[in-house]
Amino acid sequence: MMNYQKYSKGYYMPPEIDLDWAKKDAPDAAPVWCSVDLRDGNQSLIIPMSLDEKLEFYKMLIKVGFKEIEVGFPAASETEYEFLRRLVNDDLIPDDVTVQVLTQAREHIIRKTFDALEGVKNTIQVLTQAREHIIKRTFEALEGCTTPVIVHVYNSTSVAQREQVFKKSKEEVKQIATDGAKLLKELTEKAGAKYRFEYSPESFTGTEPEYALEVCNAVLDIWKPTPDHKAIINLPVTVEMSMPHVYGMQIAYMNKHLKYRDGVVLSLHPHNDRGCGVADTEMGILAGADRVEGTLFGNGERTGNVDIITVAMNLFALGIDPRLDFSNMPELCEMYERVTRMQVSPRQPYAGKLVFAAFSGSHQDAIAKGMKWKEEKNPGKWTLPYLYIDPKDVGREYDGDVIRINSQSGKGGVGFIMEQKYGIDMPKKMREDFGYCVKGVSDHKHKELMPDEIYQIFLNEYVNVEHPYKLDDFTLRKEPDGTRKGTVDLFVNGKSETFLARGNGRLDAVSNALQQNLGIRYKDLTYSEHALEIGQSSRAMAYIGITDADGRTTWGAGMDTDIITASILALFSAVNRMKEQK
Repeated sequence: MMNYQKYSKGYYMPPEIDLDWAKKDAPDAAPVWCSVDLRDGNQSLIIPMSLDEKLEFYKMLIKVGFKEIEVGFPAASETEYEFLRRLVNDDLIPDDVTVQVLTQAREHIIRKTFDALEGVKNTIQVLTQAREHIIKRTFEALEGCTTPVIVHVYNSTSVAQREQVFKKSKEEVKQIATDGAKLLKELTEKAGAKYRFEYSPESFTGTEPEYALEVCNAVLDIWKPTPDHKAIINLPVTVEMSMPHVYGMQIAYMNKHLKYRDGVVLSLHPHNDRGCGVADTEMGILAGADRVEGTLFGNGERTGNVDIITVAMNLFALGIDPRLDFSNMPELCEMYERVTRMQVSPRQPYAGKLVFAAFSGSHQDAIAKGMKWKEEKNPGKWTLPYLYIDPKDVGREYDGDVIRINSQSGKGGVGFIMEQKYGIDMPKKMREDFGYCVKGVSDHKHKELMPDEIYQIFLNEYVNVEHPYKLDDFTLRKEPDGTRKGTVDLFVNGKSETFLARGNGRLDAVSNALQQNLGIRYKDLTYSEHALEIGQSSRAMAYIGITDADGRTTWGAGMDTDIITASILALFSAVNRMKEQK
């Protein structure tokens, strides 16, 4: 790509560099979150949400815990208008929630927007351009409104917009902002209202920081905010242009030099053009921001807005209360995909279907051992290998979401699933053997294997194997010398046979009978057992490993309500599998 020379830096460094904020390793608390899903996110969809879909999304945002929600663009369509009216008429805005709306800088649109707001009893935020006739129309629409209102005014301040779009000087662009600020104040005083104000130098990232500061301070000089009556200064990453630390330095500069700082809520609105929206946001918070506007899963124009879920969950993973509840992530993903017709990436942090998945054998083994260590030690903090947070904290399960089995998996993962989901606790060496068996099936089928498929492989390949030798019955009695003596009834390739059996115990007696009569030889019989359930109808599992003359160990398992029968069935399984593998 030799045409890289056509590009240059579109951002501007602040005149002074303050990196004190970078010494902090984490924020002290979560910012104020403002969801712009229903406006910024919705306007970027190929098919915008219907009224019912917007209502469902809105209710989910309330459930998650958002206290500020931009609900849409009431003048854009009948659906948008009716949506806000439904919120008002059906009393769907909780007392502690602020809703905000967007409006273009056109008189009839402003009027329709404020018609939609009539009767709202909660805090409203209205976004409008800094143009006189539009602001006047906005206030006409607000006449008689007794609810607290935030009026958000913006104009673009970037070099590109000043030169190419507006063809205005710095002073002329600043004049747009200050004229808008004056009119807002004038009309508010005339109405006898206590409206709050917000100002955004749109395209902040393409604006000289000292000029953005000049404009913002000029606006603040008009409004004169106080700690009891704060204004919002919003600094958008309208287009992401720099590395995240540059945005952090720009925010730090503004944070340090904004007038009336104790009366200002410093807000961020990051987009994701460079793929660094989360990093921009985290840098901005460290640098002094109080508020963040974003969307769920990063939906929005172009490459999207910042993903609030990721930023909030990053705080959560550091032990900081995010003040949002994402404990049912599958429900949130299902709703989002259904009403937006967008897809949550399988690799989306905290939310994607694969973000907790471990296919690698070494990873699975480490996770399985970590789980066991956690059960034994009961530590106060979460520190498991490869799992940054506990998947259960976002509504996910260990066996289906964490340990995933394919041809790359190992014994640890397979053993974990069998134990956790089915109560099958195989000996260590048998787990390895079964792990290779499962890997082979996955490789042959070229697919991931689900837990029920893995369990079925175990049943088919290891449990109560009946060919070529099938147990029919056995009778063993204890002799005076302590040995066991009796008979074993079986089918050999379908033919009924009865063998005399004698040994130090029941299993030894049956083992001797098989070796003496079937012409097979093995040594080093390894045995273990455990119950599967508790109660009269409980089943027992037995595992047996036998080693042939070549030193190869073959494993078998037996399942029965009687532990002795289960052990003998396990022996038959091992013998049959050894025979078949010859």
